[in-house]
Amino acid sequence: MMPQRPSWQPGGDDRPLGELFGDMSRQVQDLLRKEVELAKMETKEEMAKAGKAGAMFGAAAVAGFVALLLLAFAAAWGLAEAVPAGLAFLAVGLLFAVAGGILAMQGKKKLETFEPVPQQAVQSIGQDVRAAKESLSRGANAPLQRPLPRSWNG
Repeated sequence: MMPQRPSWQPGGDDRPLGELFGDMSRQVQDLLRKEVELAKMETKEEMAKAGKAGAMFGAAAVAGFVALLLLAFAAAWGLAEAVPAGLAFLAVGLLFAVAGGILAMQGKKKLETFEPVPQQAVQSIGQDVRAAKESLSRGANAPLQRPLPRSWNG
């Protein structure tokens, strides 16, 4: 009866250690390449959020400016029929200032969800680095603590 290989050793894989390390190196490179691609995707999504928030700020500024010019004069002159003109213009100006403040706060709220650092990719890369360090410290024949990604299984 032949002695059985421990369960952590692949059956029949008698490749040289250099070849195994070469394979591991290629696999780590592939993994890191995929992690960088994930980071790019996350960053692109966050930039889209920032663009939308910037567009809201721009729209708020344009709407506020046009509204201030057109409606402020009309409302102030209309109100000037009942109260002194200076007081009428002050009241209308304050009204539009409040409206502009509300729009600016909505834009700020949108920016609060903006994260320029791709968190998922950073965490995943950190896990990969820790797993690689643990694997190297255990040696080539020690069992892995973290399961290999599906892409490594061929």
